[in-house]
Amino acid sequence: MEALIDGRVVRCATGGRSIDGDEPAVVLVHGAGGDRTVWQLQTRWIAHHGYRAAAVDLPGHGGSEGPAPASVEEMGEWLARTTEALGLAPAHLVGHSMGTFVALEAAAQRPEVARSLVLLGTAAAMPVHPALQSAADAGDPLAGRLITSWGIGSRAHTGGHASPGMWLIGGNTSLLDRARPGVLANDLAACDAYDGAEQAAARVRCPVTLVLGRQDKMTPNKRAAPMIAAFGDVRSVYLDRVGHFLQIESPIPVREAIAAALAGRPSE
Repeated sequence: MEALIDGRVVRCATGGRSIDGDEPAVVLVHGAGGDRTVWQLQTRWIAHHGYRAAAVDLPGHGGSEGPAPASVEEMGEWLARTTEALGLAPAHLVGHSMGTFVALEAAAQRPEVARSLVLLGTAAAMPVHPALQSAADAGDPLAGRLITSWGIGSRAHTGGHASPGMWLIGGNTSLLDRARPGVLANDLAACDAYDGAEQAAARVRCPVTLVLGRQDKMTPNKRAAPMIAAFGDVRSVYLDRVGHFLQIESPIPVREAIAAALAGRPSE
């Protein structure tokens, strides 16, 4: 669906159902250079199991008009405002990678818009290697290939996609390749510059669940420790043999972890 917010088109996937109604809402936020399609193996399930779902394209990404915000703080402000404008607040905010920072900032800046946080592949800081940033700045396709190769766990490099005939490596590379010029570079720079995760976590008042892949090389589990310590009500779920792109590498366990978090119960 499309909505006009602040005079610009915002695109989101709703799992084939209307977001009108009074069911609890779930807003899903993609990572750097991505779009709403990274959640396609979760959005429809959420929408058909007692929730309203909206996987949003951040400004300048996917089908949403730009420009892309230059900082995580701006993205968080946009997410809070958009969640309200769509009539979804307070919502469960689910983020991946850069999207975890965006959801975190929204909840810290505007506590009234967040019912809970579910953060996949996150850390207290996300420094970007200079070679990766340089490739992204130059618009070199190498940037997307580096992210995909480094980010997807070793098991998923050899197959195992939940949808027969689909290729995780090729699909994720294509996703990053179709980002608009300059967007991936913008997002990586925003992640690298963001140093407010621990302070924002300390201001969050809603329940928080972290879902972390034990093979995550982009946001290694140990880097989440300062953020975990700063949260009040927090639960961590660890998935074995999974890298950074958890929701596409291991969609069913991720779906189960999200469902448990939404229902307020421990994940199996």
